[in-house]
Amino acid sequence: MKKLAAYILPVALVAASCAKQPQASQQSTATTTAVTTTMPVAYDANLAFAPDKVVELQNPQSNKVIIKLMFKNGSMSDPKGKEGLTYTTAEMITESGTKDMTTAQIKDKLFPMAAGYSANVDKEVTTFTFEVHQDFLNEFYPIVRGLLLTPAFAEEDFKRVLSNQQNYVDQVIRASSDEEYSKKALEDLLFRGTNYQHTPEGTSAGVKSITLDDVKNHWRQYFTRNNVMIGIAGNYSQDFLNKVKADVAQLSEVKPNIPLAGQPNRPNGVQVEIIQKSDALGSAVFTGMPLPVTRSANDFAALMVANSYLGEHRKSYGKLYDKIRTTRSMNYGDYSYIEWYDNGGSYQLPNPGVPRTSNYFALWLRPVQIAEGLKQQYAELKDINVGHAHFALRLAVREVDNLIKNGMTAEEFELTRKFLRSYMKLYIQTEEKQLGFLMDSRFYGRQNYIQEMDRLLAKLTVDDVNKAVKKYWQVDNMFVTVVTDDSEAEPLKQALLNNTPSPMSYSNLVKEGLPKEVLAEDAEIANYKLNVKDVKIVDSKDTFR
Repeated sequence: MKKLAAYILPVALVAASCAKQPQASQQSTATTTAVTTTMPVAYDANLAFAPDKVVELQNPQSNKVIIKLMFKNGSMSDPKGKEGLTYTTAEMITESGTKDMTTAQIKDKLFPMAAGYSANVDKEVTTFTFEVHQDFLNEFYPIVRGLLLTPAFAEEDFKRVLSNQQNYVDQVIRASSDEEYSKKALEDLLFRGTNYQHTPEGTSAGVKSITLDDVKNHWRQYFTRNNVMIGIAGNYSQDFLNKVKADVAQLSEVKPNIPLAGQPNRPNGVQVEIIQKSDALGSAVFTGMPLPVTRSANDFAALMVANSYLGEHRKSYGKLYDKIRTTRSMNYGDYSYIEWYDNGGSYQLPNPGVPRTSNYFALWLRPVQIAEGLKQQYAELKDINVGHAHFALRLAVREVDNLIKNGMTAEEFELTRKFLRSYMKLYIQTEEKQLGFLMDSRFYGRQNYIQEMDRLLAKLTVDDVNKAVKKYWQVDNMFVTVVTDDSEAEPLKQALLNNTPSPMSYSNLVKEGLPKEVLAEDAEIANYKLNVKDVKIVDSKDTFR
């Protein structure tokens, strides 16, 4: 549901292979010959998305042309009671054809070109991406222009689009992935009461209230020439760029009233929401706390190192991964984040197009086993009441606590920084990704985030990182969401509230093979005190209503 497309181009996902000693290729496969921009260095909400503001990534050797239109009108611009309207509008633009061509006709025309387009809606921006081989640009562009200026907004397409969206917020979000569910549930808790609370796809009641007239009005009021950034990359001419700019200038002249981004709530102690559902196979855990810095701040570079040390998304060298998965075989992976990671179930590398001004630090513990499952597998565990979630949460928080108190060593710092400076180059392996990250850079008031962070990383010291960790991270106040089975919910709630010791539940065979130092650390983790102040159980059917 996150990506909307008429015809999706084949994309090769390149995963960095990371062993215990972090390494990453320093090569970037995309070649760039020129990067120009008229964007201001300092972010200005009134200027940054004006139609004459263009991010260029020109490459005469390329065989493609990529156009991106980033509108500053994400889901936080949804009217109250119609949560999901921006998402519906974006999908109607990409899924309802133009006044001259139906969606089916467009797909038939695009197939031999291997061309495509998509839309991505996040909290603060909506981004349309169009990509085509340079030889077909003249045939492809009229479709782009039609979608942009004369979308069909057909009634039959609206019914289909809204039905799919309603199914997503009512069913798919709860049933397809408990990991993604726990992440979205954390944002619901972290930003409760603000325009950041609901997912871009909306709420159940919000989607039900959306009409086709709402969509048409939202398009006129929020997809305008006054809140758009144009990005273009590849092998294009100045005449073509001028044509794009002239067409964008024909969008609605309304100056949209974009609200301020909702700020994260501040937890009082460790506040937990346990979401219970039937037949959950494990406990998916996501924790978070407000983080007052984003990519716009130079301190972000220091936190990038600390974050990478704890564990990059889907990388196997981090502290969390090493201790929870590698050493104790508790789950599939455990990672740290200092900003929203879009669609982590699909992307091995960070994806552009989701810049945000409200930020938080988070830990993601992929599902660990529940008591019911452990008891069925191992007779020696027949008396346990709670599965691995309590122990895993304690272990992860304790690792952050240790990092705050003790800091990284010089050797750990150098190894992590070296990896990170190479790894970031993998973010921009294609022109489309390069363009996306450049546009995100402008959102944060930067010219080139990747290059600027690399320069900041080069100057960092281990003391800089340790000071930043002490300044911005803490473990006494945080939000936690746990998606788990209804059999686990109440016992886990009581264990958390009472800070009950949570000895790790190993099978006898596994326990016999563990080093003594691991078992000794287990005993310390089992009694590590979490500052739990509140635990609520929420039924899955009552979320995202």
